[in-house]
Amino acid sequence: MQQIDVHKLSDGARFTRFHAGVLFWCAIIIICDGYDLAVAGIALPSIMKEMGVTAQNAGFMVSSALFGMMFGAIFLGTVADKIGRRLAIAICIGLFSVFTAAAGFATDPYTFSAMRFLAGLGIGGVMPNVVAQMTEFSPRKIRSTMVTLMFSGYAVGGMLAALLGKGLIEAYGWSSVFLAAGVPVLLIPFILKFMPESMPFLIRENRLPELKAILARMEPSYHPASGDRFAIPAADSAAGAPIRKLFQDGRGFSTVMFWVAFFMCLFMVYALSSWLTKLMASAGYSLGSALTFVLVLNFGAVIGAVGGGWLADRFNIKHVLIGMYALAGVSITLLGYKVPTEVLFLLVGLAGASTIGTQIVTYAYAGQFYPMAIRATGIGWASGVGRSGAILAPIAIGTLVGMQLPLEQNFMAMAIPAAIAVVAVSLIRQKRSASASHGVTAAQAEAA
Repeated sequence: MQQIDVHKLSDGARFTRFHAGVLFWCAIIIICDGYDLAVAGIALPSIMKEMGVTAQNAGFMVSSALFGMMFGAIFLGTVADKIGRRLAIAICIGLFSVFTAAAGFATDPYTFSAMRFLAGLGIGGVMPNVVAQMTEFSPRKIRSTMVTLMFSGYAVGGMLAALLGKGLIEAYGWSSVFLAAGVPVLLIPFILKFMPESMPFLIRENRLPELKAILARMEPSYHPASGDRFAIPAADSAAGAPIRKLFQDGRGFSTVMFWVAFFMCLFMVYALSSWLTKLMASAGYSLGSALTFVLVLNFGAVIGAVGGGWLADRFNIKHVLIGMYALAGVSITLLGYKVPTEVLFLLVGLAGASTIGTQIVTYAYAGQFYPMAIRATGIGWASGVGRSGAILAPIAIGTLVGMQLPLEQNFMAMAIPAAIAVVAVSLIRQKRSASASHGVTAAQAEAA
């Protein structure tokens, strides 16, 4: 009879085809998710023209998906720890595929907004679940790299929307880019068949044959036996309300600091995506096509995410994040000053790396902080609270823009959240993280 600690087996596993498969499916899902979120911005000018809506109504149409994402991240992140992560991911794919496609049939702003809200439930709900999935099944030594590499698919989806959007809209109208977003619904049978289920969930449900098959694929040195018993730490028992567990075992203060960091990071991301082009145009810069701008911002995001993940696996992830938030503050502030166009594009790339890229590394940190059984809940609540920052940013910065302040003051206002995030991440108690308690990053925890 063997006593198997699934945490240790996962932590010490060598990278195999099993891990590559989990990375592949999670990355595909995130690419689709990124496309679905970006597609509204790409098509917005055409939608406004065809439906005859004002800029104010158009803003509401875009923000409806953000409201959906806020509720989806909280609800579908939490429910995944109860019904199983695989089923929750399948539900999310169904929501964002079907209702994004349905938005393509809308003929008025109200129907469009309702469809985007429902799609947003899936867009927001899938994020905490795939981060939790990738964190659980990644070998310890490359965990941050795996999560950030997977999540960089989010930026790839944004670039895909930008590249496909112009051609599709010109040839077939704005509806075509939304109808194309319905294709991922075909992934659901494959996700249900090939995506492994969360290990603590299988133990709680006593689905031991399925668990043994996953462990044997994850770590080939493990040979299943009929008398095997499986252990998970007490922190990974899902008895009781998962939300309450976010505040137990000394995690409460750090949970609030994660919420602050997510809020500030998403505020910066959506402040930039909503107002950067207009602010630069008003300052007299010629950025060329919006396509080029979107590609530069998202290319920077990919570099920031993958580079940040690589650094986080070699150094203290908390300290890496502090540095990335500090870079965000500096790069966004410098956007307010007159520089050559080449330098401007470099700063835009750095801003993408240190906002969108930093958001992805922050997801990775949250995934490592919470125990397996409440990981999706923890990430979901942090992401959901953060979405309120995404909703507030376009309104707050828009108000400042309406006051006709000097350019540098607008960008300083965008950069202030970076300073607050630096403080919030600094105050996270890394010794209370699940990784530190499992001995995964004990040395790093002491350094924190």
